[in-house]
Amino acid sequence: MDQETFNLSIRKFLKMVGVNSQREIEQAVQKALDSGRLRGDESLPAKVTLEIPALGVKIPFDAEIKLK
Repeated sequence: MDQETFNLSIRKFLKMVGVNSQREIEQAVQKALDSGRLRGDESLPAKVTLEIPALGVKIPFDAEIKLK
């Protein structure tokens, strides 16, 4: 295994997940604000699950996204 290639690949994966996830969350929140489903002062429970089937990895991550 080439450690440098491995680490670079992980960083690229995490960057792609982070950037795309942020964009999707921002768009969903704006749509909910525009439609009146959100007031803008909520805290939203969020959950992401990391899965790597070939390794038998399935790890949930829970957090809150605060709007105010």
